[in-house]
Order: sequence, then C-alpha cells, then structure tokens
Amino acid sequence: MRISTVFSASVAAAALTGAALAADWQSVATAGAERVEIDKARIMRSGPGRTVAWTRLVLGRELTDAGGSYTAVQAMNRYECETGKFVTLRRIYMHGDVAVREEKVGSPKEVAAVAGSLDGKLLAEACKLRTVGEAHAIAEVAASAAVNAAGAAAQQGKPGVMYADVRAAGEEPKNHAVQVAEAAKPEQKTEAHPGSAAETKIEVRPPGDRPRFIGLPKVEKPQPSADAGAKPAPAKEPVAIANITRHERERQLATSGPRTVPAVRPAAAAKAVPHAVVQHHDVHWSYEGEGAPGSWGKLKPEYGTCATGKRQSPIDIREGIRVDLEPIQFDYRPTYFRIVDNGHTIQVNVGEGSTMAVMGRSYRLVQFHFHRPSEERINGKAFDMVIHLVHQDDEGRLAVVAVLLDKGAENPQIQTLWNHMPLEVNRDVAPAVAIDLNALLPENRAYYTYMGSLTTPPCTEDVLWMVFKQPMPVSGEQVNIFSRLYRNNARPIQPSNNRLVKENR
Repeated sequence: MRISTVFSASVAAAALTGAALAADWQSVATAGAERVEIDKARIMRSGPGRTVAWTRLVLGRELTDAGGSYTAVQAMNRYECETGKFVTLRRIYMHGDVAVREEKVGSPKEVAAVAGSLDGKLLAEACKLRTVGEAHAIAEVAASAAVNAAGAAAQQGKPGVMYADVRAAGEEPKNHAVQVAEAAKPEQKTEAHPGSAAETKIEVRPPGDRPRFIGLPKVEKPQPSADAGAKPAPAKEPVAIANITRHERERQLATSGPRTVPAVRPAAAAKAVPHAVVQHHDVHWSYEGEGAPGSWGKLKPEYGTCATGKRQSPIDIREGIRVDLEPIQFDYRPTYFRIVDNGHTIQVNVGEGSTMAVMGRSYRLVQFHFHRPSEERINGKAFDMVIHLVHQDDEGRLAVVAVLLDKGAENPQIQTLWNHMPLEVNRDVAPAVAIDLNALLPENRAYYTYMGSLTTPPCTEDVLWMVFKQPMPVSGEQVNIFSRLYRNNARPIQPSNNRLVKENR
C-alpha cells in the first residue's frame, strides 16, 4: 500500500537539500515502506496567520517517469493557519539526496484542509508555532506596526523588517519597525493548532502510477497543561541591561536550569530518518566521545567525505596569496527570525530577502549559527567564537561567510539572540523582535577566501568560504552564556592539502 497525499508549497528560489543544510525530517505518517514527513527545521512564519513548511513523500523504492527516476518527492507548502487553507507552489523530485528535477506549479490553487483529515493534520503540524489567540494578537500588532514602519521607512529610505520565512513570488515584503537588542520578554507557550483526530486514508494505486500528495497526520504529542490556553502575560517594557544585576540578567537570558529534550522526540525521530538524508538531530555525531569528529566518517556511509575528503574545513589560514579581491556585495535586511538550539549549536533561521553577491554569483542568506572557539585559525590563532552565515544560490551552491568574534564590548545583536534563547533543545522560538543583519558584519570587509566543506556531517565539499580579517566584539559574559550550552563545538583543523588561499592585500 502507498500513502497518497497532497503537499502544499510556498515559493522561494531553489530548495535547500537536507544534506546541505541539516534538514530535520520528522515522520508523521507511514504505510509499508513509504512514509510522509515534515521538515521541522523549515517551518517558518511568513506573516500573520501564515506559515511555510517543507514536506516530502519517501517512496521506499525507485519510480521512473518521463522526467527521470526518483525515490522521494519534496514540496514547499504555504498554509493559512486561520482559514485552514493551503496552496502548493513547488515540488522537487529526489533520488536519494540528489535533486532530479524541480517543478513550479504554474497555476497554484488554494485548497481547504478539512479538520481531522490528513491535510488538516499537516496544517496543524505546520501551524503549531502559536495558539490561535496569540496569532490574532500578533496579527493586530503586526498590522499596526506595518503602517507606522512603512511611513518611517519611506522618510528614512531604509527597508522594513523581513519575516523569517519564504514568500511567494511577487508578494510584497512586510514592513515593520526594527527594535534592536530589546530586553527579554516572557517566552510564549506553544500548542498544536486545533484539530480532531481522524483515521489515516490509505489508497492502493497500480504500479508505476505517480504518487499524489496528501496532508500528514502529526505524531502524537503530550497534551498541554491546563493553563496552556491562558492568555500570555503582557510584555514588559524594555529593560536597560546595564542597570540590572548579573543574576537577574542570567535569569532573563533563559539559560539557567537544565535543558531537556522533549520525551516524544527520540521515538518520532527514529521513524523519521531516511536512508539517504542527513539528520543532525537524530544521529549520534558529536564533538566528544564515540561520536567525536575523528569518528564522523565511520558513523554513516553518507559521512564518508568527513574522512576521505581532500578539501575539508576548517583550516589554519596562513600564507595566502595577497591580491585585490573583489568586494563582497551585501544586501542584508532587518529581519524577524526563528532561533533554535539544535543539539549542536544555536542556529538562527532568517527571512527571505537578504542576499550576498561575489564572483559573479548571487547567494541568499538562509541561516547562521555559532561555534566556540572559532573553527578557523588565522596563522595559528583561534578566536573566542565565530558566526557562520550560510548562503545558497539558485543552483544549490553554498557559500559561508565567517565572522570571527573576539572578547570586548557587548554585542547588541548577539544579546538580542541570547535574550530569546530557547529553554529546551529542538524547541524553536520566534520572537516578535527583529535583528539588523548588517550589524553582524565588521566595518572593514577585507577577507580570506578558499574552497572547503561544511564543518559538520556530511562534510559536503565545494563550499566557498570567506573569512573576514577583522573580528567583531563579543562580551565575556555573552561567551560564557554560550559556553554553558556548548563548551566546545568546533571541528578540529583539517589538512590544507596545498589549497589556494587568497586574501586582500
């Protein structure tokens, strides 16, 4: 038997493969060798009451049609959480972790997701970010802010805030006022979108029939507590960080107390891991013990490049060729964001619209994350931390910009992120504040560049690296906060193998 389903999609340029950017596929329906999954790492708010999510059907076997052979189909979905409707805009046919072809739906149609149906279950899973009441409140605040910010932006000539999402082609960006380094607000509780349980529909099709796409039932989760439906406490006025005690500040930063992984996570994850897709949350790679970097290449066949690759990252950058490097053209926008502790680092997923251009190619910023200490070394010197800003172009090529962090003054952008750091692993937070991405970059844009790899499994190569020479400041307290979560999450230096390194002269 096969699960037949309708995946819905919201549109961006090209899709990010799980292997390239550590997708977090979670199984929500299975039948025989087939399973339907949702990517927990790519569920993003695209506006008030609207959510974008990637889903896929893993066939468990190979199918062939006029477009080629494939073993899974991914789709990008856009859900109207309040109206219970969705629309399909893009599909990608995969053979293992290789994209065979991509289809953009020419005339996307909006479909109602009936409560209790498979489509309704998938919508509920994608819309779990907030309760309905919270969504209404945020919609009202956002609408008001958009009107105010639109006028301010027009007067100052500055772009408004981008949502941490993927918007449909031609859809105008939302403008919101930017508040940088806002003091921490009480974390809002999340619960599943309302929807009753219903039996899963199974359909038998003749061999060779192309799979259709369905909505997906979610994995059963623990019921929310009795007070989960209560209205969230009103947000407090911003607090001047410098005027509160260290103890009070740490309490606000949501780093005290043990972090826990939801009990349902391991069981659900075990069903969600496909053979050919890398799961950062569900495999046992780590930075110490049996899963330490020296063992990565042995943990999975897909990780073999970690041991055999000849252009691995990070490296000790030295003896670069001094030339007149092309300036990196950044077009970063203020953005809302989703922040998650994924079990290996603190990762920040950002909104569409922020790009970078270099060497004749344009890349969009997808996410950034942190390592301590810096994975890169400059002439043998390591730095306190590093930010890796991960970009991808329309052909799937990756480019990473590294911003070294050295102890000094407090970094306002990092403080905003730490203020909203999740309390639990694999539970993301989408605060109603924005960050200025340009403020993460140093004033002096001189850089080193070389070809390398991802610094985590599967250690994919052919990644363009650009490492700024000038470090940005980060306070000792901010470093210590990250250290409480990750004392050392840096991959050791890899052999350079006589790679060419260029730098600004």
